[in-house]
Amino acid sequence: MHKVEPKVFLVGETRVVEEGLQAYLIHLGVPDWQTDSPSDAEKLIEVMGRLCYRSFEPGLNPNVTKVREGSASYLGNILKTAHGSVIEHPMMNFIFADVSRVFTHELVRHRAGVAISQESLRFVRLENLGQWLPTVIREDQEATEIFVRTFEQLEKLQVELAKHFKLDEPGVPFHFKKVVTSAMRRIAPDGLATTIGWSANPRALRWVLEMRTDPSAEEEIRLVFGKVGEIVVARYPNLFGDFTVEVVDGLPCSRPASRKV
Repeated sequence: MHKVEPKVFLVGETRVVEEGLQAYLIHLGVPDWQTDSPSDAEKLIEVMGRLCYRSFEPGLNPNVTKVREGSASYLGNILKTAHGSVIEHPMMNFIFADVSRVFTHELVRHRAGVAISQESLRFVRLENLGQWLPTVIREDQEATEIFVRTFEQLEKLQVELAKHFKLDEPGVPFHFKKVVTSAMRRIAPDGLATTIGWSANPRALRWVLEMRTDPSAEEEIRLVFGKVGEIVVARYPNLFGDFTVEVVDGLPCSRPASRKV
C-alpha cells in the first residue's frame, strides 16, 4: 500500500485548422480578419459565434453596424448573454491520476458534453493499492490506522488470490487472467487509486467546475476540480476568467459571474 495525492493533467485541446479557417474567411469576403485570442479553443468559439450573425466586420450583415473587437470583449459578451451553444465546439482533454473510484463514480454522473475512458480493473491486476485519505480520517490517528490496516489486508488478498490461481506462471491464457482479475476486483475498495481520462467542452466544464468545487460536494472531487480550475483559468482566460475563487474549509470554491451559460 502507498499514499497518493490526486493529480490533474491537461493532455489535449482543440486545434484550429488555419488553412480551413482562412479558406472560409476568403469565402466570406473577410480574408484579413484576425483575433487576439490566447488559445485555439477561444478562437474557434469566436469564429462560431461570429458566423451566427455574420459579425466579423460591419457591413457583412446589413443589420450589423458595429462589432465587438477582440477575444476578451467578444467572449465576455457570449458568457454574459448565455449564448452557450457556441462554447460547446472545443474540447479539453484531461487525465485524472491517483484518484479514487469514489471520485470516478461521482465524475461519471456528468454525461452531457463529456467523454470518459477509465482504467479497467477487469484487465489491470491490483497489487500495490494506492490510498488518499479524506481530512476527517487523516486528522484522526486511530481512524487512519484502521484505514491503513484495512487497505493492507485487501492488498494482501489480491496477492494471495493471484498466487492461488497461478496467474504469473508461464502459459496462463490471457482470457483466464482477465476472468480472475475481474473477479478479484470485487474485494477491492472504492478508495483505491486509479486513473480516468475525461474530456469536456467548455460549457460542460464550466458547470462541473462550479458544481464540484461547491462546499457541499465530496472532498476529493473538490480537490481535483480546484486543480482543474487553476489550469483552465490560466490557459483559457477569456472562457473562464469570470470565475472567482474563495477558499472554504481549505479547498477552493469557484463561482462564475455568468451561471448556466
